[in-house]
Amino acid sequence: MDNEVMQESRERTMSQPGSQSQPERIERDSLGERALPANALYGIHTARAIENFPLAGRPVHPALTRAFGEVKLACALTNRALGVWGDEAGPDGGQEAGQAAGWGAAKADAIERACRELSEGLLDGAIVVDALQGGAGTSTNMNVNEVVANRALELLGLEHGDYSRVSPLDDINLHQSTNDTYPTALKLAAIRLLRRLEQSVVALQESFQRAEKRFAHVVKVGRTQYQDAVLTTLGREMSAYAEAINRDRWRIYKCEERLRVVNLGGTAIGTGLAAPREFIFRVVDQLRALTGIGFARAENLVEATQNADVFAEVSGILKAHAVSLIKISTDLRLLSSGPDAGLGEIRLPARQAGSSIMPGKVNPVIPEAVTQAAMLAMGNDSVIGAACAAGSLELNAFLPLIAHCLLENMEILSRACDLLRRYCVDGIEADEARCRAHVENSTAAATALVPALGYERAGEAARLAREQGRTLRAIVTEKEWMSAAEFDEAISPEAVCRLGSPRVSR
Repeated sequence: MDNEVMQESRERTMSQPGSQSQPERIERDSLGERALPANALYGIHTARAIENFPLAGRPVHPALTRAFGEVKLACALTNRALGVWGDEAGPDGGQEAGQAAGWGAAKADAIERACRELSEGLLDGAIVVDALQGGAGTSTNMNVNEVVANRALELLGLEHGDYSRVSPLDDINLHQSTNDTYPTALKLAAIRLLRRLEQSVVALQESFQRAEKRFAHVVKVGRTQYQDAVLTTLGREMSAYAEAINRDRWRIYKCEERLRVVNLGGTAIGTGLAAPREFIFRVVDQLRALTGIGFARAENLVEATQNADVFAEVSGILKAHAVSLIKISTDLRLLSSGPDAGLGEIRLPARQAGSSIMPGKVNPVIPEAVTQAAMLAMGNDSVIGAACAAGSLELNAFLPLIAHCLLENMEILSRACDLLRRYCVDGIEADEARCRAHVENSTAAATALVPALGYERAGEAARLAREQGRTLRAIVTEKEWMSAAEFDEAISPEAVCRLGSPRVSR
């Protein structure tokens, strides 16, 4: 049944309004009439939005439309509990108590089932408005209202567009406004995608932790400002990446607290106009019970309707994660550079041929791709900040742009983490011989000798090694400043990873 519903929704949306390839129905609004495909789940408001907003070229993010289904379901369940459909006349006009109760229950059942289908992704194909739109998301809300109404009519065995029986506005949007349902649905969608992102971030962190253990014994040159500095281990470098990603993980986790405060029930500007007090006090509880997420009604519904700064705050956390991904990806590219004429201290998994003209070249394509995804997220953050700031008076009209960029960031960063983990970090190999050669031929090793030799003598050893083209080991052992065993101890993994230096008598 689910697959059938999905296929039907796709077929319904193949024809645009005014198509001559199938029967039509006529719908009316305050601007006039419009012909629609007879079997389309959307209605006249959606048809006008399709014409008015050919911008992004793609529909609203599915996570948002599915969240809308849950928000509409919470509202429908609350309205049913308040008895709003209990005394309506049935399709045959019967108004006796039993007939009215039976029709009201059937109508409520159909609306709730349609909302559930939308929330489960079964009606994705019927949400066809462009992701970018004027009107603070009204087109998305109306597309949802029309689809739920027409699907409910189908379930009741009635014709599409028979809005005297199930109305997009008087039933599906009852006691609601775009201005409270849209931001609430956006917060719900964002929480669900944040949880998915957190899982991807945790998996990436654990991948780096495994790499830390694999490479704990590999001593290498640490560098500052692209210059040899002091010795470290490859495991230590991986542990730093793991810790940075762990910090991102906790930041992302805490974002959910900000998104749980919603303005549902505030209707147009947060005053609850046209909604009964019982609805306002119960609908968020219903949404919390339905989703299992700890939503809370904003204490000041007017403020929560006016301001979108919470989305800027969450976006900033995502930007911080993008920064971490770029820094780490840049390091992996540098450490794997060469492989013969660069650092070449690690080998990244070979994913594809790197050049159409240079034989044997393999590029670090995964870190490059991850960097681009992170750069896009940083760009989107700038857009989100501008859109959040552009709200005026009682509403922010640019929520569709905020939603488009914010949900895209969550999704693309999640994919980037998965990509980096599966196709790169899990398969990193160390070139231990290369790392050892760098250590023995680098003046960075001289710093490890300072506790035993002192700054002046260690510097002298480095100078002689460079002038004579010999290793530090050869210089210090020849001059009997250190034994070979003492030199090896000074540059051992334990020594270079020790916090501070032990007291040494010279």
